Amino acid sequence: MSQMRVKAAVMPDFGLFGRWLLAGAAAVALLGAAKAVSAEDDGIIRSHGYSFYGDLTYPADYQHFNYVNPDAPKGGEIALWAPGTFDSMNPYSRKGRAGRYSWMMYESLLGDALASGSAPADVYGEAYGLLAESLEYDEGKTWVIFHMRPEARFSDGSPVTAHDVLFSHNLLLEQGLPSYAQAVKKRIPKAEVIDDHTIKFYFTEGISRRSLIDQVGGVPVWSKKWYEETGARLDEPRMETSPGSGPYMVDEVDVNRRITYKRNPDYWGWDLPFNKGRHNFDKIRIEYFADDAAAFEAFKAGEYTFRAEGNSKKWATGYEFPGIEKGWVVKEALPDGTPPVPTGVVFNLGRDIFKDRRVREAVALAFNFEWVNESLQFGLFKQRHSFVQGADHAASGVPEGLEKDILMSLGDLVPEEIMTTPAVMAHSSNGAREVDRRNLRKAMKLLDEAGWEVGDDGKRRNAAGETMKINFPYPSSVSATLAAFIEVFVQNLQKMGIEATQEKVDPAQYTLRERERDYDLVYDNYRSFLSTGTGLMQMYGSGEAAFSLFNPAGLASPLVDAIIERSLNAESREEEYAALKALDRVLRYERFIIPVWYNDSVWVSYYDQYEYPTPLPTFALGELDFWWFNAEKAAKLKAEGALR
Repeated sequence: MSQMRVKAAVMPDFGLFGRWLLAGAAAVALLGAAKAVSAEDDGIIRSHGYSFYGDLTYPADYQHFNYVNPDAPKGGEIALWAPGTFDSMNPYSRKGRAGRYSWMMYESLLGDALASGSAPADVYGEAYGLLAESLEYDEGKTWVIFHMRPEARFSDGSPVTAHDVLFSHNLLLEQGLPSYAQAVKKRIPKAEVIDDHTIKFYFTEGISRRSLIDQVGGVPVWSKKWYEETGARLDEPRMETSPGSGPYMVDEVDVNRRITYKRNPDYWGWDLPFNKGRHNFDKIRIEYFADDAAAFEAFKAGEYTFRAEGNSKKWATGYEFPGIEKGWVVKEALPDGTPPVPTGVVFNLGRDIFKDRRVREAVALAFNFEWVNESLQFGLFKQRHSFVQGADHAASGVPEGLEKDILMSLGDLVPEEIMTTPAVMAHSSNGAREVDRRNLRKAMKLLDEAGWEVGDDGKRRNAAGETMKINFPYPSSVSATLAAFIEVFVQNLQKMGIEATQEKVDPAQYTLRERERDYDLVYDNYRSFLSTGTGLMQMYGSGEAAFSLFNPAGLASPLVDAIIERSLNAESREEEYAALKALDRVLRYERFIIPVWYNDSVWVSYYDQYEYPTPLPTFALGELDFWWFNAEKAAKLKAEGALR
């Protein structure tokens, strides 16, 4: 499966929730951006948007984002698919399996894309007012005040006020994910409503100023009145949805079959420059299928109309059906300007057998990228080495310059090996057969050195006589290609004398097991980082490692923590990038994830009734954001029997 803007089907889809949780782990604004804000004589900065360095691409009087079609027609429907089942429309709880895009009704003070990518999608690290008309903050970023748009309304017609913002902020601290609440409470000690449309947040002194303003600006805003009247909780699954202020609202929910969202004709923000050329479909429909095979057959039959393809075999051989041959379906590989998602086989570092780095390196050697790529994926992928593959701050060679200085300043926390050997690269293998015997011998030597020796029965045991057992669960909804990869990987582990097993699990049960870290190995992902931010601590830091959903390995490294802190306190972009290069180097040294493959383009297929602006922006595909419906093409497809 490829690493795409559209998240792989086997992964939990945190969507907007995941993005604002990790605010600040996004990239910085473009270096060529103009200085859009400045401090007044009173030392207060007032602006229509925010970036850490004060650089904003779009001026206060911008009419629309550069990449959109401001005259895009409104109408039509786009339909996608989702795997498995769902039993909740509340995506903010650890419990239950939330419906796809169930967060898309809610907006924040600083805007973002509702379902895919970011907004604006042509720059990174910049945010512009949505519910907030403007903001002001002191030069030291010790506080921020948001001035809200008085015209903002929830879908039930009630006004969106500062009281709703404060309520939402506190609700997340009281009932949200523990990793989020713990991090935010340390950094945001106080928030207060100044009047119905003005709210102020205060920030803890003596900490990095990163991910403070953009953090509070990205909190989804819910209706205080609805929660108080219904008694609903944020930490419990439920099918009822609170009214949102966004351009879409829930239209129909058929549990485990489909979810339909409809465009709100009375949406308060249609005329905002932030929304021009966006949110163009009248309806967004999500069809649920048991697995990828069933979903693909349904796509060929026209049951849904847009498919992000993650299966290389299907991409190479499956798109030979009447819809393609008759020109009804478009198949495209679109450019992807983002670093690939750091996806791979993740070790549960809470398991004793994985405490030894040599064991992790040995297990990694069971992965034969070359064979998998050629035999299962038609040679369509590249091997990933870095957490920021392709970025300028991907580590290479031995540390030099400012990166070396940063590492040396951390003293004994840094193993000598990091300073004297090149950055860890994914191993190469002989692609002629499933197992590379050279790598197998190296792996077995590492296991011997780690105290896991082979007995007369061919099984590896430690000094206590315990056999080495590794279980690899995966959801039953994954593609046949991914299931075959896991099977071959497990077989290679068995050749090392490891009692390795694979386990196909119902998607709902798999979600629960992931959340409870009930696995030895898991196919999962982290996030790449084009800039620093406190979100890095939630993903890679020690503070919430024991329970964070965004740190599936449970990585807890004082060295990683120290480097992240150094990046957060960087005084220049040069220092920030050097620290991030050191972070990439150390994360690769820890070997807590076996990097697999990536695709430098986005594979999509869709019924020929959609259009998009060209060129596409760098940081989003935007199929649910700024694509639009061509009614004439749709009528032609229906007339020819392609769609009902």
